[in-house]
Amino acid sequence: MEKPAQESWEPKTALGREVKEGKVKSISEVLRRGVPIKEPEIVEALAPGLEERILAINFVQRMHKSGRRNKYRVLVAVGNRDGLVGVGHNSAREIREAIRKATLTAKMGLVEVARGCGSWECRCDRPHSVPVEGKGKYGSVEITIKPAPRGLGLVASEVPRAVLELAGVKDAWTFSRGETRTTINLSMATLQALKNLTKVAFVGRKKGVQLGPTGGETGG
Repeated sequence: MEKPAQESWEPKTALGREVKEGKVKSISEVLRRGVPIKEPEIVEALAPGLEERILAINFVQRMHKSGRRNKYRVLVAVGNRDGLVGVGHNSAREIREAIRKATLTAKMGLVEVARGCGSWECRCDRPHSVPVEGKGKYGSVEITIKPAPRGLGLVASEVPRAVLELAGVKDAWTFSRGETRTTINLSMATLQALKNLTKVAFVGRKKGVQLGPTGGETGG
């Protein structure tokens, strides 16, 4: 009989050993330390059941001295719809393997997202939107995420919408420019914008801010 994946896991990093020994029990604790996650099993142990969404699959060809090499490049987003989200991309000769590798990359790039109600039109103090404006840039793409009133929904194109939904943001305005058809750049710019607004929100300690799946700091 095979052992469960977590039981057979042999950690290779100090953080992994702490998680396996039960010294670290929260993914929020890991992310707030700022320690890079180098083993996907850490996320699987502390944040099980993350939802996965394939954002793009591209067939790429590369010339090599031994001949033409074909691979699939996959872009994946993961999240729990409650303040945790990650984006990752990877490639492999088979689609299934490319998806697996991209998913692991997304898990190791997981971030916590600040949510709140920063819209002057709403001010309900509920974590349905973002607490402040955030801007992100990746490659040629720039995106701005702004707070929106409750019930508006996500005013965003398909890729930013998917990332925001998985992060647990229900209402927001987005504005993007650059080569937005480059899916990888657009998704990574969105993730960067969420990181930046989280930093700003918690420096200012804005009322109504909620960070991550543990509830964090909330306003009455």
